[in-house]
Amino acid sequence: MALHEKETINKNFLDDVYASTDLSVRMPKHRFPEEERNPRHVYQVVHDELMLDGNSRQNLATFCSTWIEPEVHQLMNECIDKNMIDKDEYPQTAEIEARCVHMLADLWNSPDAANTMGCSTTGSSEAAMLGGMAMKRRWRDGMHAQGKAADKPNMICGPVQICWHKFARYWDVELREIPMESDRLIMTPEEVVKRCDENTIGVVPTLGVTFTCQYEPVNAVADALDHLQNDSGLNIPIHVDGASGGFLAPFAEPDLIWDFRLPRVKSINVSGHKFGLAPLGVGWVVWRDKKDLPGDLIFNVNYLGGNMPTFALNFSRPGGQIVAQYYNFLRLGREGYRKIHQACYHTAAYLTDEIRQMGPFKVIYDSRGGIPALCWSLKEDINPGFTLYDLADRLRSRGWQVPAYSMPANREDLVIQRILVRHGVSRDLGDLLLDDIRRCVNYFDRNPVSVPLTEETAGGYKHS
Repeated sequence: MALHEKETINKNFLDDVYASTDLSVRMPKHRFPEEERNPRHVYQVVHDELMLDGNSRQNLATFCSTWIEPEVHQLMNECIDKNMIDKDEYPQTAEIEARCVHMLADLWNSPDAANTMGCSTTGSSEAAMLGGMAMKRRWRDGMHAQGKAADKPNMICGPVQICWHKFARYWDVELREIPMESDRLIMTPEEVVKRCDENTIGVVPTLGVTFTCQYEPVNAVADALDHLQNDSGLNIPIHVDGASGGFLAPFAEPDLIWDFRLPRVKSINVSGHKFGLAPLGVGWVVWRDKKDLPGDLIFNVNYLGGNMPTFALNFSRPGGQIVAQYYNFLRLGREGYRKIHQACYHTAAYLTDEIRQMGPFKVIYDSRGGIPALCWSLKEDINPGFTLYDLADRLRSRGWQVPAYSMPANREDLVIQRILVRHGVSRDLGDLLLDDIRRCVNYFDRNPVSVPLTEETAGGYKHS
């Protein structure tokens, strides 16, 4: 390369990034680029585009972690090249995954925590599907052992997150979802038992329903299924979807009976990147006993350097989130998790009390008996001059994402708004939000909307 060409390239590197040739033209958007570019310039282009995303700390719709300790950032960077599925090449990452499984089994009161079965996943949705697959296979094997057909499986749940609808559709399982009726917005034992038969592969209570954030009554459902077995002989297992509550109840409500203390609970899934405080995305599923995970669902592969068992819907996955989860377990322990979650509950209770005092709102869930969150509707006997979709839309202009959405069957008429209080949502941040809500209410009082927004016209605010 000629000397003058080297000098030109060096000059380009020293130029102010916004005075560069790269940034004086439009970058390709829909065609693959022909030439390479200066990494500093490309970074700045991508960085600037990402500024248009919402501020995750103001996203009070999400259950997921939005604040991470600096040490976790460092560990994630150190693990960026680790493929956790390659247990022969990265045996210590595999060991850390196994330790997390046993720690969770202990946290959930497994009768044999040191020897139970479980695995990490990309999130609680994959973990839920693995738990569902195991339930279906155990049911199928039991039906075949009795010489019965196993072509019409069903599963019973309350109002569930979309992952269970996916499971039912993808694995050909009839989903007997208990609809909301009047003020009953979650599963009840009576509604469960009415839907059980010999084709029921299992019942799935949710420890933190997406729509209202309440815990479903796992203990009461287990008691009802015990009585059903005594009366009819039907032995129906429970899989607990503990996506959020599985990392809350053991610390904030340790006396709540929902886990492996109930013999009927055969498996539990949880999301590590929600109240487990790990970065996106990691989930976990743990079975009560080795026999509860059918062996023919486990594959053994040897083309990564050793013979390794695997049970997952995907294959290659990053190891950093697992390492970060283990860091949190060691860093926080029961004491640290309890302190963090109690702070979230206190902030949620404070927000609830303040929202309740604002004239137009009726609190549906007050952060007690579920996850640290609150949700409310508009009072039925007043006309505040706005809908909750209007309020959500106006709050978004200040960066807040506070979703408004309609409830599922049979309460589509009920529209609610919800706040999730996660690690990092401080009392001061809550006060800023409350000030903006009051400001919005006052604005609508002076400027009532003539055409109320709906879920469709407001851009379809949804829970997440």
